[in-house]
Amino acid sequence: VSCTPLSLRSPGHGAALSLVGSGASRRGAALAAMEISPDYVNSLTSPTETFLCPLSANVYRIDFIGFKIRALSDSGETVLFDIRKDPDEEEPAIDDDLDDSVRSIKYHFGPMFLEYPTIGTSLEFTVGEHPLHNFRMIERHYFRDILIKSYDFTMPFVMPHSNNTWEVIYTMPELDPDLKAAIVASPWETRSDSFYFVQDRLVMHNKADYNYAPQ
Repeated sequence: VSCTPLSLRSPGHGAALSLVGSGASRRGAALAAMEISPDYVNSLTSPTETFLCPLSANVYRIDFIGFKIRALSDSGETVLFDIRKDPDEEEPAIDDDLDDSVRSIKYHFGPMFLEYPTIGTSLEFTVGEHPLHNFRMIERHYFRDILIKSYDFTMPFVMPHSNNTWEVIYTMPELDPDLKAAIVASPWETRSDSFYFVQDRLVMHNKADYNYAPQ
């Protein structure tokens, strides 16, 4: 498994909206993010063309510091991906003018990943001075403009100034053999949008591209 991240910064601390400029246009994007609801993102039928909130929407200072992906089975688990943020890395200032690539990531998993029936992830994160109520992650996975699977998870409460681990179990979709073959033969055409809400307000949005071709 290979991965091409620029850093393990949280989606709320890393890049700019291509539709966000400065001044009034940036404020307009922030107001638009307030209007993006969970129902809206769950209605999407293809990956978004832009990020749906500016970095400054992350007023809770949510910071991702570790992420692990593993395949689960009755006989145990296999770690597929494990990354941690450098503890000596200084927290970057929120800057809506940073490049979009900072909150995007590319994974090269290989075709075997599509055979695993269950995947587990562990997301470690810290929060700032404000508590999180109904911290919700909605993750939408697409092949081209086909929705493959949508996941929706909620953490009811997160204490301020805390270090947390969010364990999530994914039941992988049963793919038609022709669709699976097309996914393997089409590197980087499988994509996902991950939306993070606090009390139904969008505070972070990140993107991933996937390659399931042999490594």
